[in-house]
Amino acid sequence: QVQLVESGGGVVQPGDSLRLSCAASVNIASFNAMNWYRQSPGKQRELVATISAGGVTSYADSVRARFIISRDNGKNTVNLQMNSAQPEDTAVYYCNARRIKLVPLDTEDYWGQGTQVTVSS
Repeated sequence: QVQLVESGGGVVQPGDSLRLSCAASVNIASFNAMNWYRQSPGKQRELVATISAGGVTSYADSVRARFIISRDNGKNTVNLQMNSAQPEDTAVYYCNARRIKLVPLDTEDYWGQGTQVTVSS
């Protein structure tokens, strides 16, 4: 059974940094991608950052150059370093592990319970 546990959320001021962590109960190298999503009240869940099994990263335009996603396969953890936090970054942040099946084409997704990040002065 795959379990993902996020940690590191909290309340910070604009301009501060915060580091989120996601601990997996299984070997994260078995997933095609590890992702961080976020959801604010009244908004759809949005993809924030992705890191592939090969270490390739991608980011939403709103966080590029401020956030950094990384993975430690030895510890089965994925981290999201949030720099220069802004009020619009306030959301519940979710860790996601995804496997892509080719035949038939499908995805297998696992989610953490989420961690609240609030950016406020």
